[in-house]
Amino acid sequence: MSKMKVPARPSKPAARRSGSFRTYRSALNFLTSATDYERLGRVRYNHTKFNLARMNRLLSTVGNPHKTLRTVHIAGTKGKGSTAAMLSNMLQGCGLNVGVYSSPHVLDIRERIMINDAWVTEQEFVRLINKVAPAFHNSKGTKPTFFELMTAMAFLYFADKEVDIAVIEAGLGGRLDATNVIKPEVCGITSISFDHVEQLGNTLEAIAEEKGGILKPRTPAVSAPQVPEVTKALRRLAANLDVPISFAGDEIEFSYRFESSRAVGPHTRVCLSTQTSRFDHLHVPLLGEHQAVNCGLALSLLDVLKNRGFDIDDQKAIEGLAKVNLPGRMEIIQQDPKILVDGAHSPASVAALMRTIGQNIPYDSMIVIFGCQRGKDIEGMIRHVQLGADKIIFTCSSSPNAVDPKELAACYVEQSGNMAQTAVDLDHALQIAQGAVADDDLICITGSFYLVGDAKKRFCS
Repeated sequence: MSKMKVPARPSKPAARRSGSFRTYRSALNFLTSATDYERLGRVRYNHTKFNLARMNRLLSTVGNPHKTLRTVHIAGTKGKGSTAAMLSNMLQGCGLNVGVYSSPHVLDIRERIMINDAWVTEQEFVRLINKVAPAFHNSKGTKPTFFELMTAMAFLYFADKEVDIAVIEAGLGGRLDATNVIKPEVCGITSISFDHVEQLGNTLEAIAEEKGGILKPRTPAVSAPQVPEVTKALRRLAANLDVPISFAGDEIEFSYRFESSRAVGPHTRVCLSTQTSRFDHLHVPLLGEHQAVNCGLALSLLDVLKNRGFDIDDQKAIEGLAKVNLPGRMEIIQQDPKILVDGAHSPASVAALMRTIGQNIPYDSMIVIFGCQRGKDIEGMIRHVQLGADKIIFTCSSSPNAVDPKELAACYVEQSGNMAQTAVDLDHALQIAQGAVADDDLICITGSFYLVGDAKKRFCS
């Protein structure tokens, strides 16, 4: 008898009556007209605005597609997208059809819903909108949000295409996030640090409790290495839910090292060992020591899936890992002058970016073009930027929630006592930077994925 790729899945939901949108543009206009908390900045994190009952009602009207899916659920402060990409590529390497739902996007909203690294097509996007639109128009009380509609569309798409597994990235927090309606095979927690403190809490314990809200009774969970107060909070949550939780570097043997070779250049390698898997000196495809931590979590998730019946071949998984390409993270978009973009948008991720650039990118002087969204820890991010930048230009993205560059500059002056330049938009910032850059200098654009998206549209479209 031949070996099955994956265990059997429940039956598919019945098809529902279509809506009336005929063009991609009209469907997109409808979707973006819904309340979008990603763009609103300071939003209260409560059951009115973030409501799983509303999400469950939406899904029930389209046949509860999430109940047919086998999933991995990933939450945390930083590294969710990287972890999801590495896990997805390893699963694809093993011959599985893999859906990935992530946010935010860099260039195109369709990046958020992918199967085997291919974006959902415009035609499919319209079809999915037509399935969720009637539920939106007929809903009583508060209508579904942009993110809830997108999440429902992703579940529908993955169910319709019968993916073997879907890797689902939580949006804001975890406990009240629209994605937290699934019953996953395994939950993954990436590194937790301060971010969205107005919504999630001003202590690491409080943030960990919100992120750890994705844990489900008796469902295995794995976590990246965490600071002691986060580890304690996650272990307490896991114990209350009878969740078997393992931490890389504790229950899971995990280590990494930074090295450089003539053949590969600067890179990190990881070692990870469990009772059923062993990976020795594995090359991490993404730059930065923080990506080694994300890779360790992806490998740990892979190991759990292996133990839950998925047909995982370690060597094929490694070959899949080597193909990972993640736009908007340590991405060089121009060589002369050299321009690098990275969507770092928290103090911890900005600190990791500055370290990674120093370890991997040779340059004489670095000019940072920085812009961020409201609701972020601006002081924390600027503190880390100024430690790595030789010159900073503050600007804003095309997002309506972008912080005024003058406000950013005032924060920088207060922190450092140094003067800062501002630019009304990215084009203006680049004019200033290119007037000051020399042959061996680096221009780094960071602070938000919206700003990175603006840069990629300018240079890569």
